[in-house]
Amino acid sequence: MRLSKREEKEGRMEMEKKTQSTRLVLFPCPYQGHINPMLQLGSFLHSKGFSITVIHTQFNSPNPSNHPDFTFFPIQDGLTAEEISSGNAIAILLAINANCKASFRQRLTQVMEQEPENKITCVIYDDFMYFTEAVAKDLNIPNIMLRTTSVTNFQARTALLQLHSKGHIPFPDSQSLRPLPDFDPLRLKDLPTNNFDSLEKYSELVVNAHNVKTASAIVWNTTDCLEQSSLAQIQQQCPVPIFSIGPLHKIEAAASSSLLEEDTSCIGWLDKQSNNAVIYVSLGSVASISEKELAEMAWGLANSKQPFLWVIRPGSVNGSDWIERLPQGFIEAIGERGRIVKWVPQREVLFHRAIGGFWSHCGWNSTLESLSEGIPMICLPSFGDQKVHSRYVGQVWKVGLHLDNEVERGEIERAVRKLMVDADGEVMRVRAKDLKEKIEVSLRKGGSSYKFLNKLVELIMSL
Repeated sequence: MRLSKREEKEGRMEMEKKTQSTRLVLFPCPYQGHINPMLQLGSFLHSKGFSITVIHTQFNSPNPSNHPDFTFFPIQDGLTAEEISSGNAIAILLAINANCKASFRQRLTQVMEQEPENKITCVIYDDFMYFTEAVAKDLNIPNIMLRTTSVTNFQARTALLQLHSKGHIPFPDSQSLRPLPDFDPLRLKDLPTNNFDSLEKYSELVVNAHNVKTASAIVWNTTDCLEQSSLAQIQQQCPVPIFSIGPLHKIEAAASSSLLEEDTSCIGWLDKQSNNAVIYVSLGSVASISEKELAEMAWGLANSKQPFLWVIRPGSVNGSDWIERLPQGFIEAIGERGRIVKWVPQREVLFHRAIGGFWSHCGWNSTLESLSEGIPMICLPSFGDQKVHSRYVGQVWKVGLHLDNEVERGEIERAVRKLMVDADGEVMRVRAKDLKEKIEVSLRKGGSSYKFLNKLVELIMSL
């Protein structure tokens, strides 16, 4: 029976009334690539009428002023200055999970007591913050897990743990190009780890993150058109519903949640450039490079004769504060053809008409942002999931080139010219635009991500 317009309106009003008294608590993992999608998800759910509370660590805490509609509460994370300065993400995440259970429980209880009429319907937590699940369970609050990586990387992690348990990891260099069983086109060298010495600790983190336990559902920042076969496999294996609702950054125009100050002056420089002419270079918020690699990148870009926008994060070059280690004569050689900045509003940059290619580390957020704008890529993965995504960019989606980890100026020059000037690059650009259209279709009414977003809201209201 078809509802009348009056009945449909009354139904919408009733749903809005329910969500306005429904509080959701989000707990992000304190790294840029995890904070962004969590707060983007929060912005979407807030647009549906939910009240959003973000509980977070003091380490890498998000800026509350960027999200004035959310309530933010920090908790003690127990991290030492030595742990933070080490930059060892695995050790830091394990320490947070070991330290934060009591402080999270205390804060969650305070939130419940302060506004008893605005009950907590659900805790949505990053899968690396698995300690939150036990607290939610103890307090009888339903929970939903957010996974901010690709499904394919999740499967590659699983394969890594299986190979390790059988004694096949670490493997000799002579076997690095061997195919990963059941995961074509991934090879052993594409497995998501760089440090086999710390594999025990990595395994501990991943096993706990992969354990679904009491979650009512898993939300994944991906979309069917990118990972259809991987999603189909994982759905068969998973005991709870999976909602592939990405790319999250395209769903809601969330305020920036960057941990670094963004230099917006680069947009004015881009405005002066020709369409599709500029190669954008950024190796993400965590990776670092040596002075030698900096010099090879610099001369490779200079010798390519192509305009470029290059992000060099302060402290990302070993032994320097910013760009003082750039090779002598480089700045004079590039003139106005290149622009070097500390950090940029990346989504705005990739959307700009002047950008014709993205030289990236291939973190999942950056990969999604590039694919969503139809920008082909040069891939220089550093660690973890980046190697998996780099392989998919080149071999599955066929929208990019892969650089060897040993960067060399001649190889860089050839790759930049191939992507930006040659016919091969134009073919990749056409494929990338086609993938952009498929992603947009998934987000429109009737598309896969659109449907899963609505199902997610319905599930939360039913908890």
